[in-house]
Amino acid sequence: MTEIPEFWRTEVFHPLSVHFPVALLLVATLFKIVSLWSRNKVWPQAGSILLGLGIIGAWIAIYTGDQADGIVSRKLCDPTVLKDHENMAYITAWIFTAALVLDLALTYGILKFKRNILKFFLVLMMLTGSVYLGLVGHLGAELVYQQAAGVYTPSEECLEYN
Repeated sequence: MTEIPEFWRTEVFHPLSVHFPVALLLVATLFKIVSLWSRNKVWPQAGSILLGLGIIGAWIAIYTGDQADGIVSRKLCDPTVLKDHENMAYITAWIFTAALVLDLALTYGILKFKRNILKFFLVLMMLTGSVYLGLVGHLGAELVYQQAAGVYTPSEECLEYN
């Protein structure tokens, strides 16, 4: 009889750490869009805080994804989806990291010329990052729902639950 695996396995930390950064980065993007038209200082400040927290979380999610990679990749039917997921995750994290650098440069007055154009470019970068974020999520969902990556599959008779 097969035993049910322990919950706290290495490959479980990635899905536990990935969802907050996704939400933080998407909401940060929305706040930065609103800040283009609003004179209220809360929108850009909140967007900056969420962007910073989202970036920290994104790099943690990439780290935990790399940890899970070695365990999950051996069991996949099509490991190219995992590589695409990983590559897109790195691109996404770097886009948002670059957006954070630009945001900090604007916030602390390092870049003083054409600020409105740079703010628009910042939002454009974050929108691009959000599109990549959606693609990364789609590939992650393919891994889980089509290839059962990191998912325990019980035996046909579910004897391990009796």
